[in-house]
Amino acid sequence: MFLSIGKWLKYTLAHTQARLVLILTVSVFMIILAVSLTSYYTSKSVLQEELSEPQHQMLQISMKYIDDLIRESDKIAVQVAVNDYIYDFLTSENQNSVSNISTLYRLLSTWISNSKYINSIYVYDVERGSFISLPQGYSSSKLTFVDSEWTGIADEFGDDTMMIRKRHVPEGAGNKGSELTLFRKIMIQGRLRGVVAVNLLDAELFAKLNPPALSQLDSMRYIVDQHNNILYSVSNSEFQPEAVRQALHELKEDHFGDFFHEGRKLLVNQIESPLTGWKYVSIVSQDSLLAQSKKVRDTVLYVSVAALALGVLTILYVNSAAFRPVRRLKQLFSVYDGKATSPDRIDLEKLAGELLSNHAHLSQLIRETISDAASKFLYDIHSGHMSGRREIREKWRRYFAEWTDAPVTVAVLSIDRYDSWSRRFPASDHSLLKFALANIMAELHEPEWRVACADFGADRMAILLQPRSGETRPPLAEAIETVSRLLKFSVSAGVSMPQSEVCRLKQAMLEAENALTYRLYKGYGQLVPFQDVSSHEVTDMQPQEDGVRELMAAVETGEGERAIELLGRIIGDIRSRYWYPSEALALLQGLLERLKGICPEGDGPEGDPAGRLGTLYIEDIEAELSGLISVLADRYRRLIGSKDFLMCQRMIEFMEQHLGDPIGIPEIAESTGISSSLASQLFKQETNETIYNYLTRLRMERASELLVKTDRKISDIAQMVGYQHENSFIRSFRKFKDITPGKYRDMMRTRIDALFE
Repeated sequence: MFLSIGKWLKYTLAHTQARLVLILTVSVFMIILAVSLTSYYTSKSVLQEELSEPQHQMLQISMKYIDDLIRESDKIAVQVAVNDYIYDFLTSENQNSVSNISTLYRLLSTWISNSKYINSIYVYDVERGSFISLPQGYSSSKLTFVDSEWTGIADEFGDDTMMIRKRHVPEGAGNKGSELTLFRKIMIQGRLRGVVAVNLLDAELFAKLNPPALSQLDSMRYIVDQHNNILYSVSNSEFQPEAVRQALHELKEDHFGDFFHEGRKLLVNQIESPLTGWKYVSIVSQDSLLAQSKKVRDTVLYVSVAALALGVLTILYVNSAAFRPVRRLKQLFSVYDGKATSPDRIDLEKLAGELLSNHAHLSQLIRETISDAASKFLYDIHSGHMSGRREIREKWRRYFAEWTDAPVTVAVLSIDRYDSWSRRFPASDHSLLKFALANIMAELHEPEWRVACADFGADRMAILLQPRSGETRPPLAEAIETVSRLLKFSVSAGVSMPQSEVCRLKQAMLEAENALTYRLYKGYGQLVPFQDVSSHEVTDMQPQEDGVRELMAAVETGEGERAIELLGRIIGDIRSRYWYPSEALALLQGLLERLKGICPEGDGPEGDPAGRLGTLYIEDIEAELSGLISVLADRYRRLIGSKDFLMCQRMIEFMEQHLGDPIGIPEIAESTGISSSLASQLFKQETNETIYNYLTRLRMERASELLVKTDRKISDIAQMVGYQHENSFIRSFRKFKDITPGKYRDMMRTRIDALFE
């Protein structure tokens, strides 16, 4: 292309008339273009200066108004910090006396009512972890105070006495807290004894932050804290939050500038508050202001392009008689004799060589990628991403053009003892080993079979086979033995029935995977045809849930030998009744999950419990579960004899006996004669769960039973499990069950009715 343009220019500039027209055309084009760009940027600069000043003044007014309100709120925080009753609250031994708490409650109420910008006030005792607040009242511990996640702010003050932070208000705090809070520390005798938290009403605080009164402008305003978090925004148009972050990045220390965001030209102003360190940012779209200037610029630009086009047409007309590329190209072809006697013929030869080379390279790429496309085709069918018959047939014809209408067979291969295999070989070698496995399969089936391989992830791989001649049984057993001999690990395979319709590939894959599950009974390195197991029927297969519960109870009471005996009964029942492999694996994987659930953190088996057993022989599954049961039973046997464990059991018995009473951690600790803090520490150490969560879980389990087995009202059930208010009960139930009590009752009764129909 560049050579052709060079020839055309060389031939054109050889004529005086063409050179003159070209020089005049380019000169006029450059003059008109310079005028259009100069006028546009001059008008743009004037408009930006005229618009920037009022934006800056409006930000100054808004900042002064908000800073004054924050100073007023800080004065109230100072009054709270130096109040004598607050001093008594932080220093007296009897902190929760009725008279002192009542007085503080009235004082907090007075301070809040005197300011329309304050939502609530908290006072936090740093040393004792207690609170006095309005409207919540007194709380002896941050564990029982709903809105206490901010208490770590006490470590962030440094030399500052006051800070303002945007924070997260937890669920349950309702309108008692605020996302924008002013914190002031309370110092007594040179020590940090408390923190005052003034929760501000941000809607009232930022009420004056309005967009500029220019109806024809798209504008927005932001307030950003020291960590570039957006505290508040107001806009008369749709802006993305990323716009303000880009604006701050573009401006850095400047107070005025412009930038592009998502195709829009934006003008930005910013100022920083000396009181809070917040940045007040105003962003205005310049598109509407510059529309007329752009129109003038574009019109002049079009005129310049038209002038240039007219000059080019004139040059083409001047040279039309002499410059005829088609006739010249035909002449070159007609006289070309293979000898490089002309520069034109040399260039033509190079061009033809490049075209042929590119064509060969493209053909090679297509041959190399067709196998990858075929693998993705199989993967998409297996994963359900491709189910339309028309799409399947179209892509089959495209990716398997050399295949015939002969029946195809699917084999699904799985690496035996996949967990052990993953640990045996480095992760960097896994893909290489699976690639070698696919190569062995392909080489042993060629040339009698057409082969396509697809990696299904983890331990799985699919092989699609079609005979080239009359062969009907692929040599998969020989291939499995070769893999074991060369790669030093074994694989098992399930083989589908032959399918003559390509749209039934999904059915063939399901058949192969179903046959593969019989590795559970047949062992490793086996080839299992679907036709050999398709007639498998199971009669009188009883669930083993009672046996699993009895086994878990034996483990938790330290009876290791009995637990292993119960496991042997379950395995023996599976073998004697010849369960479906999928049902057996589901039961055994569920048992593994429950065992892992009672393991201490870091001591359980690695990996995902739901997929650990799928590649194991049933004897290895029994051995792995037996080893885990022995370890857990020994641990629980040692725990049962320990004093701490007995203390926890007494606390659990007390909770079970008083589920309907309004008890808390103090009452539970008192039942064992130890302090609340020690009780919490021992319970967490022995059960890996807090007392509060354990008690709530017991109450929710009891409530679930009452919802299904009785017709009592939800409010009555709430009272029966220790909740004085129905709404508190509903929130706790939804947190543990992800469903409301009413919907849970309807769902469970519907399931029960379906079972008896």
